[in-house]
Amino acid sequence: QVQLVESGGGLVRAGGSLRLSCAASGGTFSMHRMGWIRQSPGKEHEFVAVIRWNDAVTVYADSVKGRFTISGDSAKNTVNLQMNSLKPEDTAVYYCVADRTPSRVLNSPRGYDYWGQGTQVTVSS
Repeated sequence: QVQLVESGGGLVRAGGSLRLSCAASGGTFSMHRMGWIRQSPGKEHEFVAVIRWNDAVTVYADSVKGRFTISGDSAKNTVNLQMNSLKPEDTAVYYCVADRTPSRVLNSPRGYDYWGQGTQVTVSS
């Protein structure tokens, strides 16, 4: 079965940078897309960024556009999230997500069959 394992979370001051990484294993062939979703206390899941493997199209939430960059390797099923100019409002648990089913909607936190355990990102002011 598919497992997603994240790494790279932590505590950083506002304006700083962090890099999250995620590796998928176990039956990972033909993944359609991989991405990141975050959740802050008391809030619903929020879409952050996604990369579609067949054409390398990337989509970002407006709140992170220009500050975050998603990248990855489709052959290895690994995905990274470089986060620059971090703000306190970026504080959340970040989940790596993946799905095999093609979807026209890329900027939604829904529709992912596979989730990592989550990694905490805390940005202090």
